Order: sequence, then C-alpha cells, then structure tokens
Amino acid sequence: MEQTSFKSWPDSAARLIAVAAGRGAADMVIRGGRWVNVQTREILDNTDIAIANGRFAYVGPDASHCIGEDTVIIEAKGRYMMPGLCDAHMHIESGMLTPAEFSRAVIPHGTTSMFTDPHEIANVLGLRGVKLMHDEAMLQPINVYTQMPSCAPSAPGLETTGYEITPEDVAEAMTWPGIIGLGEMMNFPGVINADPKMLAEIAATQNAGKTVGGHYASPDLGPNFHAYVAGGPADEHEGVCEADAIARVRQGMRSMMRLGSAWYDVETQITAITEKGLDPRNFILCTDDSHSGTLVNDGHMNRVVRHAIDCGCDPLIAIQMATINTATHFGLERELGSIAPGRRADVILTSDIQKLPIETVIARGVVVAEAGEITVECPHLDWPEDARGTVHLGKTLTDTDFEIHAPKGANAVKAKVIGVVENQAPTKALTAELEVENGLVLSDEANDVCQIALVERHRATGEVVNGFVSGFRYKGQMAMASSVAHDSHHMIVVGTSRADMALAANRLGEVGGGVTVWKDGKELALVQLPIAGLMSDEPAVDVAAAAQKMVDAMAVCGCDVNNAYMQHSLLASVVIPELRISDLGLVDVTKFELTELFEENK
Repeated sequence: MEQTSFKSWPDSAARLIAVAAGRGAADMVIRGGRWVNVQTREILDNTDIAIANGRFAYVGPDASHCIGEDTVIIEAKGRYMMPGLCDAHMHIESGMLTPAEFSRAVIPHGTTSMFTDPHEIANVLGLRGVKLMHDEAMLQPINVYTQMPSCAPSAPGLETTGYEITPEDVAEAMTWPGIIGLGEMMNFPGVINADPKMLAEIAATQNAGKTVGGHYASPDLGPNFHAYVAGGPADEHEGVCEADAIARVRQGMRSMMRLGSAWYDVETQITAITEKGLDPRNFILCTDDSHSGTLVNDGHMNRVVRHAIDCGCDPLIAIQMATINTATHFGLERELGSIAPGRRADVILTSDIQKLPIETVIARGVVVAEAGEITVECPHLDWPEDARGTVHLGKTLTDTDFEIHAPKGANAVKAKVIGVVENQAPTKALTAELEVENGLVLSDEANDVCQIALVERHRATGEVVNGFVSGFRYKGQMAMASSVAHDSHHMIVVGTSRADMALAANRLGEVGGGVTVWKDGKELALVQLPIAGLMSDEPAVDVAAAAQKMVDAMAVCGCDVNNAYMQHSLLASVVIPELRISDLGLVDVTKFELTELFEENK
C-alpha cells in the first residue's frame, strides 16, 4: 500500500488503535532508536516507533506487530529519536523569504513547527497581507501556524503605517484555520493604560480560546509590568537578563528566550534554570528574527538548542524548551511537541544529543530531509502584483532631502543620537556635540556618528525625517538603505554622504524594495525584496548569497558589527527603548513621546 497522507486525529483514531494493537499495518516504522521522551525527560534505549496517517501510533520496545508488507522501515541504528523542533515566536519576513522558502530553508535543520507573527506585512498590506502569509503557510509540509498581528501601528501617534489593524480584523482572523493566537502585543503602554482597542483585540483572541502573545520591552518590573501581565499577554520574548525571565514566569507568563541572528538573549536568562534551579516548564526557546544567511549557514532552532546546551543547560531540558513546552503553551500538547501516540509524527534522527547533527527529519510521517537536503516540495502562492509594488516615494530624492539644518545662528549643536547596541534589540539614547557648516549639521566620523533618515514609502508623500545614529563604525562616503524598517516599514537610510543616501533611497524606489549599499556614488550590493518591500520568493540560498554581498559591502564601508543589518532594520521600532526614528520624528521610547533632535544650542 502507499503511505497514507496526513489526517486529523478524529479521522485517524480507529486506524491508530488498530496499528498499535497489531490489527493493522503501519505506514512507517523506525526501529532500534533511543527515544528522547520530553514528557518524562528521559532517554529510553531500544525503542521502535510506528506511524500511520502521519501520526504516531505506537512507541515502545518492539513494533514488529505493526509491520506489514508495505510498511517503510527506517533503521535508527541506535540514534536518538527526538521530537521535531518548534519555533515559538518568529517573523518569517525577517528571513527576507516567503513562508514557502523559509520552510524550505529550515526543514533540513529539524524545524517542523513554527508560530509566526507576520506583523511586518500587516504594516504594509494590512489584513490582506496577513491572509496571503496565512494561506501560503497552510500549504507547507510542516506545521506553520500564524498569529494575527495585534499592533499596526505598534505605537499609535508615534508612527504611520501603510494599514492599520483593527479589533474587527482580529476577530475575523480568529476564524481562519491556521490562526493560533494574537501576535505580540507591542503596544504595552496601551495595555497598561487599558486602551479599549487593545483590550478588544485581546478579548477577541481569548473568546476564541487562543493565545495572546506578549512584548514588554521595558526594564521596569514594577507596577507597569504587573499591569501588563494583568492585561492578558501569555508570553514574553523581550527579556534580556535573568531578572526579566524570573519575573515573567513567576507571574504565570512563559518566558521566551531568543537567539536570533542579532539577538543573544538566551545566555543572560537561562541561568534562571541552570543556576537558580527554577522549574523549566514555563521557559521556551525561540528565534524572533533570523536572517537568511543565518538559516543557510548556521541553522534555525537546532542552533538555539545547541546554544542553550553550550550555556550549561541540560540537553533534555533544552529540547523540552523547543518542543513540548512550546506545544503546551499554544494548547497543542495533544497534537505535537512530543513522540507519543496520537501526535503528529514529527521526529528527528540524530547521532549526538548535544551537538545535534540533523541527520533525518520526518514531518507528519513523511521524510522531509536527509543529511541536510530537503526531500519534499514547499508549495508557493502566486503572489499578486499589488503585493509587489509597495515602495512609493512620490518624487526623486536629492541630497537636500537629507540636510539637517542647525538652529539659526548656531555654530555647533548638542544632538540626540540613536546608539546601536551590538547583539541586542534595545538602543541607547546618546548625545553628541556636532559641528555646523553653512547652516547644516555635520556628522562626525571620528566619533562614529553618522546620519539616519526615515523616508515615507506608503503614501508617496516625499517626506524625510533626519537624525543621527552611532554604533555602525562607517567610514568614508557611503549609504545603506532598506525598505525593511520594523515596524512601520518605511525606508531607513543610514549614511555619511547625503548624495549616496539619495542614490540608495531612489534605487529602492526603482526596484520595488530591498536593501542596497552605496559607496562613493556606486552601488556595492543590492538585495531585491519585491514582495511588500520585505521578502523575496527566490530560494533562501540565493537570497543569502545576495545578503552576504550586502554584509561584505557594509564591511567595506567600515562596519564590523555582528549582523548589523538586523540592527539597521530595527532603528524605526518605536516600541523598543530607548531612542528610535519614525515618519513623525525622533521618538523617546522611555517616555513614548516625540522628542526634539537638538538638546540645546551653542
């Protein structure tokens, strides 16, 4: 018989029982492996697994009674059999890839379930964009769940998005089959102040029996934090230290510890488990934002689990935090996250429980990757044209659009500067003494202060907001522009040359979005992201190659910051302290208010 396709548990129950009892033949049997049991946190030798209808039917010492003449036999040969890995919080768009190409990139790394928040495309295309992401996710051979974005704009009054998400949008999305909950509630001041719109979105989600994602990007663990927790978010991934992790789990939240391409927040928080000895069941691992180059070259959730182990975490606990803990959090512990009867047959074969070489990946009972190579198709949507033409500048920009005029009569100014912090999402609110020439404020290469601009790209207003940023260590005459600019996704341009900044911005208008690096009036690198100005539907390896040229070009311009592009893309995220830029001006995120660029005149 042919291998039966994946079916729901109600449609499979009778057959699963029959196979387990030996009255029917399994589609697949994995023999002689070491069962990584995340239910009990133990490893059981000499175990067989029988699979039918894409689900586990039997897990025990001898599955010979489940084998028929057409059963596919896989010899584990003493290898570990562990559940497929789950990414509890991530944004597909951060990989510059569509759901299909992202899935293709991560399947060989053992990821079989993803909980995705497409709030990037929501800011550009609204509910329609979310539905496109949802629909392509539903086509994949692995489990790609979608969280309905909650905050577009992320901070009302501090930015302007292409579209706004409403409580009505959230209520509608809760009826879609692939929606698992509400995406991260970034407007944490709104929750703290009981904003009716935010509470209506949370209520619509809870009324649907689904999970509310959190985002509390503040070091304040006082009454504001407690008010946020009381508002309903069930998890939180913005913690950066042990105290953050402990505070969250003590209040009944899940602490999601992330290792993305540029966010290294596991090592500083996992000591809550490894040193303080807290119960690990409410701790979860995730990536949040992974660059295509990271996916191709370093891995996905396997990378995070290895990192947690390297930080001193028991391997079985680390695996639990990337499997059963995640499934339980989203109410799916009877569906995935463990190797146990009835669950989806998502399993990894590996010869080393610590180094985690991903040798065979099975998803829903089908071998989807072998020895690092994908063995299945990841179907694409036919992305419509209106999802591709989303960069509207309204005019051809010139160097004068990037001039920063000093207060009248000033010979020097004290300017507020966005300070990039390597490997962390938060920035620092810095100041710098800058010189004035012919009425224009100059950047200061010697002290690592260059210009930053936000170019409006949704409504073709032609508006440009200018400021200063430090931390990239750029040298010479250069510019970098990106239509990926969390969370409103206007265009961010950083540079030392106003002429190059104009060239870079215009280039992205010409190609419909992406990332470009210029030096001395010439383009060094271009990553084209035609879908919403955020994603490419090209294979991950090709996008990663283009992105590597971008990284190399940034290095030619003097930047040696780890995954500086990810830092660049977050400079407009007005919900992460301390200082950001938006289409409305400079934003003091510690106060959630617009602030002036200059502190005082000199």
